[in-house]
Amino acid sequence: MPIPNLRDKFDQAIFDAIYTRSLVYNTCWEDPAVDRRALALGPDDRVLVITSAGCNALDYALQAPHSIHAVDANPRQTALLELKLAGIRRLEFDDYFSIFGEGRSARFAEIYRAVLRDELSMFARAWWDRHAGWFTSRHGSFYFHGLSGCVARGVRAYFATRPRLRRAMEDLFLARDVDEQRAIYDGRVAPQLWSAPVNWVISRQFVMSLLGVPYPQRRLVEAQHERGVAGFIRSAVQYVFRQLPLADNYFWHVYMTGRYRPDCCPEYLKRDNFERLKGGLVERIVPHTTTVTTFLRTHDAPITRFVLLDHMDWMSSYHPAALIEEWEAIRERAAPNARILLRSAQARPAYLDAIRIGPARERLRDAFRFLDSEADALQRYDRVHTYAGFMIADVPA
Repeated sequence: MPIPNLRDKFDQAIFDAIYTRSLVYNTCWEDPAVDRRALALGPDDRVLVITSAGCNALDYALQAPHSIHAVDANPRQTALLELKLAGIRRLEFDDYFSIFGEGRSARFAEIYRAVLRDELSMFARAWWDRHAGWFTSRHGSFYFHGLSGCVARGVRAYFATRPRLRRAMEDLFLARDVDEQRAIYDGRVAPQLWSAPVNWVISRQFVMSLLGVPYPQRRLVEAQHERGVAGFIRSAVQYVFRQLPLADNYFWHVYMTGRYRPDCCPEYLKRDNFERLKGGLVERIVPHTTTVTTFLRTHDAPITRFVLLDHMDWMSSYHPAALIEEWEAIRERAAPNARILLRSAQARPAYLDAIRIGPARERLRDAFRFLDSEADALQRYDRVHTYAGFMIADVPA
């Protein structure tokens, strides 16, 4: 990892300033369908997942594991999960889908004050007291708020200035199969989309910060892609639009439109699944605002499944000692044969070989059994495709 220069330190200062005051993720950008295949959750599993926007914790709950501990150091992410949990407990499906499916409800202020507010923790209540207007905003959707939502709103505004490109994107999402998608993308989308100004904008650290990508992750992308961040994003978008069916790709659909469709949405927003969650499965999710290490050191029961997203990328650059502590806590608290899922801006993260844990100073690749072939096979089906690396690791029995 290169030594940070003055510009890098400035970029990181901006990231820290906005991250510590903001809701970063208004929806999860990790594909739980891939996770479910890797996790193979059963009734005895105790899961630790980074909360993010809470969508995937709700998805895993539908597999009926013993418990799901949603952990995030950002209390605003916990506040979003709390609002979703309160809505499942107290609302009927149509109101819930208006709020979190459409991203907008004319009745939200009334529903929030009368039904949801008292269900929330003190921090979550104070946060939504100030931000309840996100669900009734002139911008049209909750999904155009928060840091990542600001970028989505900017993309939507850009398309509004390019009617031909906007119509091509609309047709792309209505395509009947991958062959039709590929023809629309190659003939009508790509020639208009990847202009020099667009490439410049998406390479800026400020935009990356809004998407929750600190400068160390940007550097990782730049180091492994010859055309830098813009080239990586273009490759990811091209793979999704040309190789995978868009009919159920709710990640890109909500990003482009600000809303989900009933037939293109996360599992928790489907009527039958909502009723299953309301029927008791929602009670298996426990939110925690803390770090992974602190949670593991204060939690008694062994964890059988870990979903750790990509937070180790920036820890490996800024807090390598804390990363070692986290891995040691994972090994100490993990049940025999526990499974760990990781994502990274690198196809093969360098920290897996660089850091050492335990008295024997073992490499992570020696301390855990990494299933690279299985992870690579699943990565091909990832509907988001914005991570270069997906890793599966098993704890020795």
